[in-house]
Amino acid sequence: MLTILKTAYTDTRAADLAWGLGREPLPALAVLDLQLHDFAVQLRLLGASHQVLLEGEGSRCSETVACMSGNSTPLPLGVSTLVDGREYEFAARVEELSQGAFAGRAQELLALVADHPHGLAGTFPGSPNAFTALLAQWHEGTVGWRTWHAYPQEGRLVTTRTCIGARVPAALRPPGAGGLDMGGLPNGLPNGPSGGMADGTSGGVSSQMPCV
Repeated sequence: MLTILKTAYTDTRAADLAWGLGREPLPALAVLDLQLHDFAVQLRLLGASHQVLLEGEGSRCSETVACMSGNSTPLPLGVSTLVDGREYEFAARVEELSQGAFAGRAQELLALVADHPHGLAGTFPGSPNAFTALLAQWHEGTVGWRTWHAYPQEGRLVTTRTCIGARVPAALRPPGAGGLDMGGLPNGLPNGPSGGMADGTSGGVSSQMPCV
């Protein structure tokens, strides 16, 4: 699904993005609700940032990549932890592209996500190459999503990749690796829209979990 976000694209920089888990739903400009096997997944566009909410099989996860203060960390190249007892893997990278290459890449990604039943993308009025896009998928027991945050004025494209894997039995978890408890999140997904970065060019998921 492709939508034009009803907000101006101003004062936005790739380096301002931060990552956080466990945040409650933030006001969204566009929302896509999906059912991937036994998991309810909600993709949320927050402008030049995103939030993904997942709930199912006794687990919940809230991932936010946005310009935010408190309970967040500068966008990391990679994270591996447990969330509600499930394997959680996150990776990010930043591409620096020429103006021509950026425009081509932007239109390619927008076409991919707009035509995908599990994709959500938003562009900004008057800035066709400024966009945020999310694409979710289920693969062999793993829920995953990829996101793209475009900053044409900088020639930077920020890509993230997330995998939510199998539940790890408590007896097999390393000492002190209980993971993040999402019990503080409200029950059920909300309905509809509501009112130091590393400059490496790669940052893959370290585990062998399949990912989109």
